[in-house]
Amino acid sequence: MQNSVIKFNDPPSITSSASVVGRMEKEGPLGEIFDFCDPSDRFGRDTWERSESEMQRLALNFALSKNKLSPDDIDAVFAGDLINQCTSSTYGLCEYDIPYFGIYGACSTVAEGLIAASMSIDGGYFRRCAAVTSSHNCTAERQFRAPLEHGSNRTPTSQWTVTGAAAFILSDEAGKIRITEALVGRTVDSGLSDISNMGAAMAPAAIDTLTRYFRTSGASPEDLDAVVTGDLGNEGHSIMLELLQENDIDISANALDCGLMIFDRGRQDVHAGGSGCGCGASVLASHFLPKIISGEIRDMLFIATGALMSPLTIQQGDTIPAIAHLIRLSGKDLEI
Repeated sequence: MQNSVIKFNDPPSITSSASVVGRMEKEGPLGEIFDFCDPSDRFGRDTWERSESEMQRLALNFALSKNKLSPDDIDAVFAGDLINQCTSSTYGLCEYDIPYFGIYGACSTVAEGLIAASMSIDGGYFRRCAAVTSSHNCTAERQFRAPLEHGSNRTPTSQWTVTGAAAFILSDEAGKIRITEALVGRTVDSGLSDISNMGAAMAPAAIDTLTRYFRTSGASPEDLDAVVTGDLGNEGHSIMLELLQENDIDISANALDCGLMIFDRGRQDVHAGGSGCGCGASVLASHFLPKIISGEIRDMLFIATGALMSPLTIQQGDTIPAIAHLIRLSGKDLEI
């Protein structure tokens, strides 16, 4: 059963979504589509960690307001981030008084939250849920590498942690965007330990999930308008495409990566591209979901990848396990 694709009997709908980003993201190629930006990256708070919590609060507030909902209309929220014990989510969302599931999947958290919320709704336990996640460049650098004030050099394979948050409202009501299928990722440890090469560490997990999906679901890459990874960046994206082709799976015609889309690598100093929980989440919320609503995209896969290390494992020189969770998103009129 571990390779089984979850096919939802009554696919839940994403009825609204919202994104909140920082200065670098606003200056990128997608800058005009995000719901809110603070050029200071502070969001009115006095520490970076409090700033990230405020980003989650704002994102959920925007998503609720688009549906004209109040917190009382949400049965549960699934939220997580990169900071120890998911504190950005806990502090950012505690004032909403919504039943809360704190989850951790590193940069795959958005897909993990969407899968958990979809299963809860499809199972009849909840009618309406929220999935929320975030990352902040300054909080992540301070926890996993070195504070920005140190001026540490970054390698060519390193990625820029996105300052971004996104929130999604899921419902059992009919909507224009349905989550029709999901595949839960497996932990994959390829033996890499370079904290400055997350793309290479996460690519094997994406390969594992996509290989299992195409071999068990009956779908082929040609059935899909887009196959979107969360944040492999230039290094991981190229590795994934090459190794999938060796497995006779060619997604190159419609493969996209949010880490390559959110920044302009030629103009912005982001090296291999973007990463972080807020990378795939904000691009999914503000770029891909509107394209499904407009009909430009009718059927797509979204695969969010995450590196499951901690500051302690990094200090001890351990390898970096990774995971990739998959969801299939379809327009309301598409039969799967």
